[in-house]
Amino acid sequence: MKRSVQQMAEAVGARLVGDGSVAVGGVASIASASQNDVVFVEDEKYLAQALQCSAGAVIAGEFAAGVPSSKPLLISGHPKLTFARAERWLQDGPATADVPGGAHAAAVVSPAARLAAGVVVEARAVVAEGAEIGEGTHIGAGAVVGRDVKIGRGCRIYPQVTIYAGTTIGDRVTVHAGAVLGSDGFGYVRDRVTGRYEKFPQVGRLVIEDDVEIGANTTIDRGALDETRIGRGTKIDNLVHIGHNCRIGENVVIAAQTGLSGSIVIENDVVLGGQVGIGEHARVCEGVMLGGQGGVLPNKVLRGKGVAFWGTPAQPVREYLKQLAQLARLGKKR
Repeated sequence: MKRSVQQMAEAVGARLVGDGSVAVGGVASIASASQNDVVFVEDEKYLAQALQCSAGAVIAGEFAAGVPSSKPLLISGHPKLTFARAERWLQDGPATADVPGGAHAAAVVSPAARLAAGVVVEARAVVAEGAEIGEGTHIGAGAVVGRDVKIGRGCRIYPQVTIYAGTTIGDRVTVHAGAVLGSDGFGYVRDRVTGRYEKFPQVGRLVIEDDVEIGANTTIDRGALDETRIGRGTKIDNLVHIGHNCRIGENVVIAAQTGLSGSIVIENDVVLGGQVGIGEHARVCEGVMLGGQGGVLPNKVLRGKGVAFWGTPAQPVREYLKQLAQLARLGKKR
């Protein structure tokens, strides 16, 4: 559904220059935009190209404020962020708030589950007894919502997601296809007499706070005896594994194929690159950046807000690069 540029400017906090009655319904790149779309420009050198494309409106920085334009301009100090917010507003704004909910005839919803207004449950999804799903949440085809699971408002659970019993999910959480949330951790005790492994109790829970996004085929284990917790605003890529008892802070970014062992603490605003591996009981302190394929040994602590680490075992990038250079020189001498 199209909405006016004036409404969009008010919703995303941009300053409108031009005709606010122009209606738009989507976002696109400059190259692929139609009259129905909004585009954005962060660099002044691309402004002319944006103004000449087919887009109905342009989000741009202050550099565009005095430029003559036949298109409405939304002026922002951070055009890319404003563009992202505009797209979300178009998808989730007031025009879709009154969409009727309901369960598909092929869904299985327990009479003992509680579904708030506007909840949608697609075909072959299962919602078990005691589950509570908040207003406007969408449960995709084939997803399984276990017993006593609590899901907040405005969440999007994509097809084939499995949410184990007792998991708690906050508001506006997105979980992509195939993710498994709240499964048992990898915990065993070895019998010294027989050599056999016996399963350690996995009776804790998983808590996911508001505004988290979890990528496709990611797995997050419940706590063994206590809880695993994912903090508000954290973004987790595809194919990530988070073990039992981990505590992930707020606004953490974790890239694909990262693996976290049990009982790890990741503090607020940490960035983990792709294929990072972290051993059990390690701690990554606030604001640390760990580059792709970096490794943290068990029980170690990485400190340094704004410091980039790399390598295995992980160390500050400058030190790591110096060591690589020394190794290269030794190789040439040989």
